[in-house]
Amino acid sequence: MTTTAPLVDGRVIGLAHYAGRAVLESVLARHGVTFQQFVTLRLVVVADGPVERERLVDGVVGTLKTNAQDVHRVIEELVGAQLLAQEEPSRLRVTDAGRELYDTGSAETGAISARIYAGIPAEDLAVAGRVLTLVTERANAELATAGK
Repeated sequence: MTTTAPLVDGRVIGLAHYAGRAVLESVLARHGVTFQQFVTLRLVVVADGPVERERLVDGVVGTLKTNAQDVHRVIEELVGAQLLAQEEPSRLRVTDAGRELYDTGSAETGAISARIYAGIPAEDLAVAGRVLTLVTERANAELATAGK
């Protein structure tokens, strides 16, 4: 741990994000899935039932700030790997294999996250959570106005 903490800015946030993402990607690589696939799979798992394809695409686009074409490709990869199943032309559900992969990956990354966050006071985590939520909201607002 550093003795003098830097002020939070885009660089500090980015370094934390990429370090955490690299940890997640190392876990996912052992299971043969990508970060984008896992995020997409998660949105179907937490929906607790079939999901409209376009709603899923919109959710992933909003989460990852990517384009719909890439998300459609990721969905097809998940269907091809039998982690998602097409229920109707426009609805997808998680398969047993997809749920198992999600549960296993989540458990592994949860254990790592517990080690990463161990010893950080709850009040510090609460402050960081509020600050990062506000930064996310403001960045999303900037993106929304940039597209107009």
